[in-house]
Amino acid sequence: MTNSLDTAEFKGYADTAGLPTYYEAQGRGDSLVMLHGGFCSVNTFAAFTPQFTERYRVFSPERRGHGRMPDPEGPITYEIMADDTIAFLEALGIGPAHLVGWSDGANVAMITAMRRPDLVRKLVLIGTAVNISGAKPWAKAMTENMTVQHVPPFLTDEYARLSPDGRDHFQVVFDKLARAIIDTPQTLADLTRITAPTLVMAGDDDLVTVEHLEAMRAAVPDGQLAIVPGSSHGLPLEKPELVARLILDFLADKQAPKFMPGPTTQS
Repeated sequence: MTNSLDTAEFKGYADTAGLPTYYEAQGRGDSLVMLHGGFCSVNTFAAFTPQFTERYRVFSPERRGHGRMPDPEGPITYEIMADDTIAFLEALGIGPAHLVGWSDGANVAMITAMRRPDLVRKLVLIGTAVNISGAKPWAKAMTENMTVQHVPPFLTDEYARLSPDGRDHFQVVFDKLARAIIDTPQTLADLTRITAPTLVMAGDDDLVTVEHLEAMRAAVPDGQLAIVPGSSHGLPLEKPELVARLILDFLADKQAPKFMPGPTTQS
């Protein structure tokens, strides 16, 4: 769905079922939804989102327990957050939309595309694995033994500033998200449920192995892979202009032709 007539910048809440969703919107064009990383807010993409607003109407929702959103009773899982994202897309009537997710946001985007392929035009997954088995050994060990001290201070400070639950509630949210990362049930075989063209992207010093990223690329029906040199898990924050160029090229209706393609798109 296009939103070409709506160009006003918006900051406020969408009336989604059960949990009003804070979001920001700017730009003009087809719908593009940005899904931030874990422990983040829409502010995390402040230098990234403007790269897209000349061509797209960019929607940046926050998720439960993040940013300005409260943490309801019960667990936080990628599946629950995907259902929240589906409710957001339906409440605003902006599907099918392009989904761009980073880190935890990429997991949420991935599951959204699995559950509701009708709502997703193209999918961009930045810095994520299908499950913890795709992490490098050191990253897997860190994740399994992660504490609040592993979270960058600027994120905990932002949580304290924005969250309606207050600084002291961060430990509760941390524990829920840490459990979600370890317990995610998705497998590479589940990616075959995705029908949208998909760009898998990561830095060459990300937490995820290149082999797993390539397996993700091969598992989706129409996948591409981009490994960005000299960058880490913070790829969209480290190189926003380069990442945006790669994404914009992928989202374009007509991409440059391949001069020496392989025998199939899956090889």
